[in-house]
Amino acid sequence: MKIKPLHNHVVIKQQDETETMYGNIVVPDLGKEKAMLGEVIAIGPGMIGLNGNLIPNTLKVGQQVTFPAFGGQRISIKGEEYLIYKEQDIFAVIED
Repeated sequence: MKIKPLHNHVVIKQQDETETMYGNIVVPDLGKEKAMLGEVIAIGPGMIGLNGNLIPNTLKVGQQVTFPAFGGQRISIKGEEYLIYKEQDIFAVIED
């Protein structure tokens, strides 16, 4: 199954929480908030400007981004969770 966002929407796969292992015991970081970092999975074509021209999205698939904790739409497809935001709601691109 493929997700194809419309307009200026962006699909993000949020980074997993980290876990710590002590011997054979796995201790998840349940007390901490999830990182608001993720990878761009799919991007819509862009939005239509007031003059009727297409304003293309500037993000690219595969980029690491940071986004707000609230405001996006959380969806689950085949057991995988994704977040959908408008491109202008994304805070920053994280580069190495």
